[in-house]
Amino acid sequence: MTIAVTGSIATDHLMRFPGRFAEQLLADQLAHISLSFLVDDLVIRRGGVGGNIAYAMGVLGGSPLLVGAAGMDFAEYRDWLASNGVDCSAVRVSDSAYTARFVCTTDEDMAQIASFYPGAMSEAREIDLADVAQAAGGLDLVLVGANDPDAMVRHTDDCRRLGIAFAADPSQQLARLSGEDAKKLIAGAEYLFTNEYEWGLLQQKTGLSEEEIRAQVGLRVTTLGAKGVEIVDADGNWVRVGVVPERAKVDPTGVGDAFRAGFLLAHTAGLSLERSAQLGSLVAVYVLETVGTQEWTFERDDAVKRLTDAYGQDAANEIAALLP
Repeated sequence: MTIAVTGSIATDHLMRFPGRFAEQLLADQLAHISLSFLVDDLVIRRGGVGGNIAYAMGVLGGSPLLVGAAGMDFAEYRDWLASNGVDCSAVRVSDSAYTARFVCTTDEDMAQIASFYPGAMSEAREIDLADVAQAAGGLDLVLVGANDPDAMVRHTDDCRRLGIAFAADPSQQLARLSGEDAKKLIAGAEYLFTNEYEWGLLQQKTGLSEEEIRAQVGLRVTTLGAKGVEIVDADGNWVRVGVVPERAKVDPTGVGDAFRAGFLLAHTAGLSLERSAQLGSLVAVYVLETVGTQEWTFERDDAVKRLTDAYGQDAANEIAALLP
């Protein structure tokens, strides 16, 4: 099965603040906020929604096709992704801009303040999925992840026009999208991914009720942080799956991307919703325990043990059949 992952390709600049943002924010002064946080450290990692999801699928033995726009500095990043099973042939490389930058500071409560500079990502709107599909010999599923907003709308329209199943994953871009554009991104989606906050924001922006959205998508997949994930189909049937317990809580950046990778790889391979969410939760906890969204590693025996401990032997056996 050919899964195309569209989304941002970026470099992450991750910092840690040894305190709590909440203690520095004055409710009656937010209109005049002017703050600087002295951080303890800085790490620079490969990232971006598209890069993160494709990397995780590749590590798990999939062969995802990454679709996005990167800058003149992409060569090293490309080699990294390719060495981990990602097909980068559909990445557009800019002649004039650098790869996007994500700058994020995390405090002791795992709260985050971040900025994102698009750079070459803006050129993703020039990518035609018809050309990508032709070059790939067909696409079975396209994940439309956070990206240049115009690119997200175009990719979604392309999928509907070409009859390609797609997963809507607006995530961070919901804050910037208009209600009408948000509606365009979800109508007809096979999967709709959000976290709990984004699910509420999506309903507010579109003016659509839960039932109205459910009628437009095949599956709603809503991650709930430490409470796990909720999956609801078009008929209102739901599945709730808990998390894999973490060994350490290091950095939440990219946890949602990891979940999506594991879930989609498992579900498109024929595993049940429950098992797919369990694999997604395993990959998510690996990222939570690591600084950097693509610094985690996969070890089969450890994965099977953690799945067994969290979900039981039957679950571990079924999921292990898919793992490299």
